[in-house]
Amino acid sequence: MHVRRLELVDFRSYRAVEVDFEPGASVLVGPNGIGKTNLVEALGYIATLASHRVATDAPLVRSGAGSAVIRCTVMHDGRELLVELELVPGKANRARLGHSPVRRAREVVGALRMVLFAPEDIELVRGDPAARRRYLDDLLVARRPRFAAVCADYDRVLKQRNALLRTAQLARRSGGGADLSTLDVWDGQLAGHGAELLAGRLELAAGLAPHVAAGYDAVAGEAAGAASLRYRSSLPAAGADRDALATALAAALAQARTAEVERGVTTVGPHRDDLALTLGELPAKGYASHGECWSFAVALRLAAYRLLRADGVEPVLVLDDVFAELDTGRRDRLARSLEDATQTLVTCAVEADVPVALHGARFEVRDGEVKRV
Repeated sequence: MHVRRLELVDFRSYRAVEVDFEPGASVLVGPNGIGKTNLVEALGYIATLASHRVATDAPLVRSGAGSAVIRCTVMHDGRELLVELELVPGKANRARLGHSPVRRAREVVGALRMVLFAPEDIELVRGDPAARRRYLDDLLVARRPRFAAVCADYDRVLKQRNALLRTAQLARRSGGGADLSTLDVWDGQLAGHGAELLAGRLELAAGLAPHVAAGYDAVAGEAAGAASLRYRSSLPAAGADRDALATALAAALAQARTAEVERGVTTVGPHRDDLALTLGELPAKGYASHGECWSFAVALRLAAYRLLRADGVEPVLVLDDVFAELDTGRRDRLARSLEDATQTLVTCAVEADVPVALHGARFEVRDGEVKRV
């Protein structure tokens, strides 16, 4: 799989731009703040229907414009597929596949499989659990697009259940009675959707672990120490069987009900879980240096890339400003590890940051234009 063309209209800083790519490595070079990341952000939106930089669509639309359009031509197994998204802040996005409208925008998920490393990914290592949960869920969707619906259903039920718990909490504080007659219904739905999500995450974490270790070695060198990950659940150990997980989650919800009504929030479930990252014998968060955290974050993205490849998918690998925080040895090792990639897109502010081993096309990004040089 590779991206053949990216077209943007009124997206971020671009009034209109078209970029033609080829298989292999492509390096986008330009000063900071000139729009390099906007290009890869658009590709990421095609792949996941979300930005890795902002939580809403409004900042993605160029100032003064009412909407933005992203068009991406994807080549896969010799076939060409055009994916088009129109982003209208405050309204549902419109999507087309192969020039035909689709009912829901999420139907385009899976048309482009992509793994993106961005500087913000250092928060995967040293940030809050929410970043690591999103990493897992985005990869789940990339591997099996049906998990987009699973995640959406779980989030919807969780919001409804939390709203009921907050209402009950306020009623108790005011001395009134709380109507919890529908809480059992929400518990059953949360247990069902949560078990499916949790089973997917547990399987994913097990598959990722060896690739994370290999990815860290590829960047930092084998003498740097072993990197590992482990899924940390808020549930008692229940294996990875979906039915067993549903039973365990339902029991945990029942046990926590009194405390949850007092607090007005759901305290057990996949939304409370974490991914434990260790370097050697110590947790990476709080103990790893800045360079080690950066290398670990790169390793997490390389692991996702290798896992997708092991599934028979050839994703596009995007590295946004990855070399800026790596020393020469780590840059060279990373570049050599990418030699067999079908397509790698790299952004950098300075050409000298790009290792000599990373051969391929060069593009200059400047003043709202992208030119091949």
